[in-house]
Amino acid sequence: MDSKEKWNSKYKERLLKNEEPLPNKKLQELSAYLNGGTALDLACGLGGNSMFLASLGYQVEAVDISDEAMDYLQLQSEKKQLTIHPRMADLTDWRSLRYLENSFDLVVITYYLDQSLFPMVKTILKENGYFFMETFYLSPANNQKVSNQYKLKPNELLKEFGNWNVLFYEENEWEGKQTIFCRK
Repeated sequence: MDSKEKWNSKYKERLLKNEEPLPNKKLQELSAYLNGGTALDLACGLGGNSMFLASLGYQVEAVDISDEAMDYLQLQSEKKQLTIHPRMADLTDWRSLRYLENSFDLVVITYYLDQSLFPMVKTILKENGYFFMETFYLSPANNQKVSNQYKLKPNELLKEFGNWNVLFYEENEWEGKQTIFCRK
C-alpha cells in the first residue's frame, strides 16, 4: 500500500467515526501571536489546524497527500465559509509545489517529519513570519509507536531554528513530542 492509499484509508476511517478534526492544542495556546495573513499548513490531514487558522483570518493553503482529506477540507471550508485552498501533493516531492520566496506569514507542520522541508520553510516564510512545528522525537522516556526515522533527535528543532526568535520550545519526554514556535 502506497502512502496515498494508507492515508486515504486512515482518513476515511476517522470520517466514518465522525471524528471532528481538532487544531493542535499548543497552536491554539499561542493564538495571541496569530493575527491573519497567509498561512501554509503542510501535511494538514483533515484540516483541524487549517480551519482554526482560517477562523483567525488567515488565507490558508492546506497541503496533504490524501485526496480524501482534501475533498473533506474543501467541503468544510465551503460549508463554514473559510478561506482555505486545499492542495493535494506528495511532500516527498516538495519542489513541485513551487512556492515563491517570502510568500507566507505562517507555516505549520504537525506530526509529519521530513527535514528536507526545513530549507524550504526558511525560504518561503516572510521576514517576521512565524513557524510552528510539533512532532515526535526520540525521547528517552517514551516509546511512541512511530518508526524512529519519523522522530526528531533531541533539540533538533532548536538547533535548526535556534537563530530565529524562539517564542516557545518544548521537549515533552513523557509524550515524546518536540514543539517549536518561532519568528523569522
